[in-house]
Amino acid sequence: MQTIKSPYNFKGGIHPAYHKELASGSAIQGLPLPATLSVPMSQHLGAPAKPCVKAGDEVKKGTLIGAQAGFISAPVHAPVAGKVNAIAEVLTASGRPCQAVVIERVESDETDFMQPMTNWQSRSKDELLARISEAGIVGMGGAGFPTKIKLSPPMDKPIDTLILNGAECEPYLTSDHRMMVEHAREIRLGAEIARSILGAKTLRIAIEDNKPDAIAAVEKAFEGVAGDVALTVLRTSYPHGSEKQQIYAVTGREVPRGGLPMDTGCVVENVSTAFAISEAVVKGIPLIQRVITVTGDAVQNPANLMAPFGTSYQSLIDACGGFRGGRPAKVISGGPMMGFAVSSLATPTGKTASGVLLLSPGRVSQYTSQACISCGRCVDACPMRLIPSELSQFVEADDIEGAEGIALMDCIECGSCAFVCPAHRPLVQHMRRGKACIMAQRAAAKAKRD
Repeated sequence: MQTIKSPYNFKGGIHPAYHKELASGSAIQGLPLPATLSVPMSQHLGAPAKPCVKAGDEVKKGTLIGAQAGFISAPVHAPVAGKVNAIAEVLTASGRPCQAVVIERVESDETDFMQPMTNWQSRSKDELLARISEAGIVGMGGAGFPTKIKLSPPMDKPIDTLILNGAECEPYLTSDHRMMVEHAREIRLGAEIARSILGAKTLRIAIEDNKPDAIAAVEKAFEGVAGDVALTVLRTSYPHGSEKQQIYAVTGREVPRGGLPMDTGCVVENVSTAFAISEAVVKGIPLIQRVITVTGDAVQNPANLMAPFGTSYQSLIDACGGFRGGRPAKVISGGPMMGFAVSSLATPTGKTASGVLLLSPGRVSQYTSQACISCGRCVDACPMRLIPSELSQFVEADDIEGAEGIALMDCIECGSCAFVCPAHRPLVQHMRRGKACIMAQRAAAKAKRD
């Protein structure tokens, strides 16, 4: 395998302060398991899983507790052994309500895992895809798109390149970084399985140049991989972790407006997703936990914790020694660019929860949004070549049709525009509201046709 520097730079982007040094040197560790876990049924893009257990049922670690409820959906499994206390409503990190299976944990080593596929090379594509689906694996980089669907492109969209996304460009977060340092061999195995399913001749691993130890670990682990394989070192720039920008940085191919990565012959999978694929196929372990970075200047001991899904944010913070210097001014699920401020530390973790960021009052500023001054900084920063200032004003005027006409749906909500805006306009919130209106209109039109 060769290591190359990316010859391409995507248009736009920003360079925020990254603060990754707070947790990047902290090895992955477990945490004292809480007595009760509230496991959300909505941990992925699409239809929430449907609870298939009831109060009073006993479950083992790995027991199916939420069944797939549609084509774009994913099953959910018990992260611990215990007794189902209730099916209750919880708020996800985004503030949306969903059902959760509340499990009272018991001390037990009993598991309900799947049969390992130690000879996975002899298994068919359909068998491997079925295993990935049964394990409840979804994209762990943020969107949570079911991995089986992503690895099943239509026949007229052949895939020649699989890209492993190890960029982790979001400030503060280091969970993928630590996974590459500590589990590069398992990531390699997951990548080989995904590559086999896709029939992709080319494999690229994309890592930003601010992670030299991860680069070294991946170089060592991927030695001897057959075929067209290379590690592409990206210049540190936000949002290099976005699929469309990463495809361009690695291959020079551009995803067409309104198109998908498969339109360029590429599929992008997060490195933690590759690890989950390896665990499910080779060991039979469903996706029931992940590494979460707990960081910021308002937590005592920033760390990377392997946490079972359904663990509350409060339990994660407690495992890191609690607050530093009093209660934080803001707690964010995820990173500062694309994360969500949470209103309750009882919020449970899920498959897309990559981090918990605690910020002191000194790191949080209050501001008042002003009118656009037409400086054009948001246009320069937008990696999707949009005009955020105009889109924002269309949405403010409730001209959703006008916003859609200038490609609002292409916005990836990366926050680069808001980061550079001197008028402190809530650009991302405008984009989200406009996109939600468009989706509601499309759903209503579809229902009318049906």
